[in-house]
Amino acid sequence: MIEQELLLLGLLRQAPKHGYEIKVKVREILSLFAGVELKSIYYPLKVLEKKGFLSKQAAKHGRRPECFVYCLTPKGKERFEMLLSKNLLDFKRPQFTLDLSLYFLSYLPANLAHRRLAARLSILNKISSSIQTLLRSKDLRNSIPHSQILEHNLCLLKAEALFLKGLLKKI
Repeated sequence: MIEQELLLLGLLRQAPKHGYEIKVKVREILSLFAGVELKSIYYPLKVLEKKGFLSKQAAKHGRRPECFVYCLTPKGKERFEMLLSKNLLDFKRPQFTLDLSLYFLSYLPANLAHRRLAARLSILNKISSSIQTLLRSKDLRNSIPHSQILEHNLCLLKAEALFLKGLLKKI
């Protein structure tokens, strides 16, 4: 729940939003750039409201049905800053799908393992190339958070590619 809390409080730290806006922001932006997904946002929003981190107000825009706009409270802002500071120093081991496969790699014939790893390397190179293109795009040059996330992902992809090149030489 801490990552969800950080995400929701952070989005509301930017500006008040209604639930659907939050959902769209998570799906279209953060899931793409940070790999973050939320199955439901309304229950966590309700929990954060009960804890006093959020307030909500009914709002009506034109002919649309009434909706609730969520705002960060001073207590929520304090909680967000604490979570952000804590998260910057939190080290969880990254999980890569490759790790589990490496454990059982010896069960594949060497030529098949080599082909699969080479295919993975090819995919990593294509993803890296796409990220580099995206980083050079005009739209992203003005978005420091997105650029930083993509640069971090690019470093991770390059590290895995370097590892795979070495592994391919061994098998």
